[in-house]
Amino acid sequence: MATVSIDIEIASSFPAEKLFKAFSDFEIIAPKINPSVFKSVETVEGDGGVGTIKVITFGDAVPFTNSKYKVVALDASTFSYTHMFYEGGNLMGIQDLITHHVKITPSTDGGCVYKLTVVYSCKGDEKPSEEFL
Repeated sequence: MATVSIDIEIASSFPAEKLFKAFSDFEIIAPKINPSVFKSVETVEGDGGVGTIKVITFGDAVPFTNSKYKVVALDASTFSYTHMFYEGGNLMGIQDLITHHVKITPSTDGGCVYKLTVVYSCKGDEKPSEEFL
């Protein structure tokens, strides 16, 4: 089983609390900001906390139609959030899971740093293409 991960780090002028709140409201904000990518994000089970299951219906700009993910960890006090995609087109038939680990760290200038680690857990030795990543 192959595993591939990518790390993304972005500095923001927004305070960590505000950015984490926006991230927490993803299902409301994403379809409004980028409807060609996100048609809808719906909670199908849970209250938004750990264990909550959500379904994303993708827009025309995405080559697959939907995906299902579960909230694995959520800690508002440390601005950290983890969710795991386990079903849908974004797994491309070659992955068991895609896990997103988000950590927002306050910076000394009043802004913050958004860190995302994405881990692709593949079914075999085949990995997502560089373009996909």
